[in-house]
Order: sequence, then C-alpha cells, then structure tokens
Amino acid sequence: MTVHHLNQLLFVCSLVLLVAVAAVRISSRSGLPSLLVYLGIGVLMGQDGIGNIHFDNAEMTQVIGYAALVVILAEGGLGTKWKEIRPALPASSVLALAGVAVSVGVTAAAAHLLVGLEWRQALIIGAVVSSTDAAAVFSVLRKIPLPSRVTGTLEAESGFNDAPVVILVVAFSTVGPVEHWYVLLGEIALELAIGAAIGIAVGWLGAWGLRHVALPASGLYPIAVMAIAVTAYAAGALAHGSGFLAVYLASMVMGNAKLPHWPATRGFADGLGWLAQIGMFVLLGLLVTPHELGDDVLPALIIGLVLTMVARPLSVVLCLTPFRVPWQEQTLMSWAGLRGAVPIILATIPMVSGIEGSRRIFNIVFVLVVVYTLIQGPTLPWLARKLRLGKDAEADDLGIESAPLERLRGHLLSVAIPEGSRMHGVEVNELRLPAGAAVTLVVRGGTSFVPLPTTVLRRGDELLVVATDPVRDAAERRLRAVGHGGKLADWLGTDGADTR
Repeated sequence: MTVHHLNQLLFVCSLVLLVAVAAVRISSRSGLPSLLVYLGIGVLMGQDGIGNIHFDNAEMTQVIGYAALVVILAEGGLGTKWKEIRPALPASSVLALAGVAVSVGVTAAAAHLLVGLEWRQALIIGAVVSSTDAAAVFSVLRKIPLPSRVTGTLEAESGFNDAPVVILVVAFSTVGPVEHWYVLLGEIALELAIGAAIGIAVGWLGAWGLRHVALPASGLYPIAVMAIAVTAYAAGALAHGSGFLAVYLASMVMGNAKLPHWPATRGFADGLGWLAQIGMFVLLGLLVTPHELGDDVLPALIIGLVLTMVARPLSVVLCLTPFRVPWQEQTLMSWAGLRGAVPIILATIPMVSGIEGSRRIFNIVFVLVVVYTLIQGPTLPWLARKLRLGKDAEADDLGIESAPLERLRGHLLSVAIPEGSRMHGVEVNELRLPAGAAVTLVVRGGTSFVPLPTTVLRRGDELLVVATDPVRDAAERRLRAVGHGGKLADWLGTDGADTR
C-alpha cells in the first residue's frame, strides 16, 4: 500500500466515522437503536451502494465482531449497577439459560415446518436469533425510565446469554453429526462456570490493584481498566471457558468498586464502546449483498414473527412466572428482547465453517434483525407508558471522583452536587464526615473558597474532600447517604434506606 492509498483510506475512514457520530443524534431522537444507522452506512458503502466496495471476508468480520463485542460487553458491565441487578439476578440467569433453550426450540421448529429449512439450518437460526444484543439493550433501555427490576433483568440477561448461544451455534455449525443434547448442556455449564470464576477473580484483582497503586497519570486508569477487561476475556477463552461472560463479570466488578478517576474511566469506556459499535455495524453492512436478500425477506418475516410473538413471550412467561414477576413487566420484557449485531456476527460462524446454506442463513438473520429492531426499538417507550411502567422519582446520585494521594496515604474526592440531590441546603457540619475526612474547598459559579462549618451547600457546587486511607470508603458512603437523604441521612441510615 502506497502513502497515497493510505491517505485515501484514512480520509474515507474519518469521513465514515464523522457521519456515524452525527447519526447518533438521529438515533437518539428517533428512539432507533444506533445499529440500524450504522448498518445503513455499511450497506451504502457496499457493492450495491454508492461506495461500490466489494467485501466478502466472513472470517475477518467474525474476528473483528468478536473484538468489538468484547469492548461493548466491557462498557456495559462497567455501567451496570450491582444494586439494580442483584434482586433480578436469579430471574435473569434463568431467562438467559432456560429462556434461550425455549426460544431455540420454538424458533427452530418454525424455521423447519413453516419455511422448509432442514433441521441443521433451522437449529442454527434458532440459536443465532435467541441471543438478545447487549449493545441494543444498553443503548435503548438506559434512555427509558423503567423500574430497576425490569432494567436489571434485561441488562443482565443480555450480558449472560451470549455465552450459551455461542456454544450452541458453534456446536450446530460443526461439520458432522450434532452432539447429544446432554453433552451440550454439560459443555455450556462447564464453560459458564469457568468464565464466571475467571471474570470475578480478574475483576476483583484488577479493582484491588487500581485502588492501591497510584499511576503516574490519570489518563492511564481508563486504559488499565479496559486492559483488565480484555485480559478477563482472553483468560476465560484460553481456559476453555466463556470469555464473553468473563469480560462482562470482570467489568461489572470493577464498575462497582469505586475506582480512582471513575468519571473519566466511564467516559473513555463509553466512547470506546461507541467506536466498537460503529466499526462492527459498518463492517456487517459491508458484508451483506442487498440484491441477494429478495428471496429471504418472507422467510425472515415469518421466523421473526414466531420469535417475537411466540418464542420470546413463551420463554419469558415460563422463566419469570415462578419469580412472581407482574404480567405488565413480563409483557414489556417480552417485547424488549432486542436483537442487534450479535445475531448477525453469530451468523458468520456457519459461513466460516462451510455449512451448506450458510449464506441464506446470514441473509435471513440480517433481514430479521433490521425489520424487527425497526419495529421494537421505537415502540418500547410507548408500550412502557401503556403498561404504566415508570421509575419513581428519586434523588440524583452524586458524581464522586477519587484520586489516590499515595505519598500522603490519602485520597482526594471530587464531589459534584447534581440538580436533584438532597444535599442542597445541607450545612458542611451537617455532613458529619468521619474523623480523618474534611471538606477543604467548594467551587461555586466558577469561584472557589474554603468553606466554614456553617457554609450551606447548593446544587451545582463542586466539593473537594480529603480523606485518609482508613476512612475513604466510609466518607464516600456518608456523602452518598446525605445526597439521597439530606439532613435525614442519620435517620435513614448510611445507604439512604429506612432503618426504623
């Protein structure tokens, strides 16, 4: 490649990236998952579009897709709040395992009986489309004010169900007879157990190290967090476990560990996640050949209709009814089983394996994902309103950033008081920080000053709190408690919950 060709490639890539970033605005306003916009860009650049780029390397697409999925799962895990998914963990785990089995069986039967696909192809399609997409779920649900149990269940499910689905798709795409079902169940259980153990261990060790080692530059913390997340995936995969589950759990452990420079880390991961989505979706759009999709539109619509109206609701009802989940929440979770890039990436596995009819499988999955995401994504807010599912108003959480002061054996906490915080109107002495912690500076309206014990805190204030190592966690807990409970924090307890 000459320098001229490199310059051209860089120009095209930067132009596509700028267009894709601008398209985020469109997707956020319309309620459409961003994957549709990025897929559209890839299709326009492809051989049937204005770019006329011929690309048919399914193996490269699969590799890049896996790498992007690792980043997306890491970003999703870092943003998952343990307190929200903990109550929903049993239900989401059952939905990610038993629900996948129900969905695969029903969808595969429909593909065989209604569309006429042979059983291997039907099973592959059933497995591919049974995984909800983490990127689609994270991007859509975090914009809708839903009850924490619903959001937690759906987010945890999307993080967990990639692992068993990948195992099923690989097994069904292996040339030769498919293994017995009980062998597959054993493999799935073993890989999930290995991936979970490695993910939790790597996440805990990584969080411990970042909290006790002061890096020379704050910009290194986001890089270190993402490197630890990728390490969890690699370690899980090398140990013949589920790397996807490992990276999600490791990221979730670190995301709930109060790491130094957390807002900067969160912003870096969010940007990296967007970049991974853009690259992955554009590449998948390039791989598809639009003029070949005509014969596969009707089969895709039939399979998608069974998946959306029968398989998904049946799996939700069977898995969540024992947990006494109200029917309104079951209805919403049935409709919120969003598919996205993950099924399309998984559809490249039979293409790489050389399975007969694999190109048709890819085309059916592509059409199904595009059509039903176009229908489900924008209608979720409407359905939530009709079902009267909304999150109760609560005090906004404080933005607290921590920077370790290694030589002084302490921490500098930067605290931002948001609009909805109940810390508004509280005096500094009413914070009642533990001995060894003190508010040293307040920044208000661009002016900084050293507060008095009687200084009244206001919305929009930024506080600098110095805390010694032994009381750092207690100081942050106290600050968050006052942020949620205000002057009643003593009465409500350190977590803002009523202790009477």
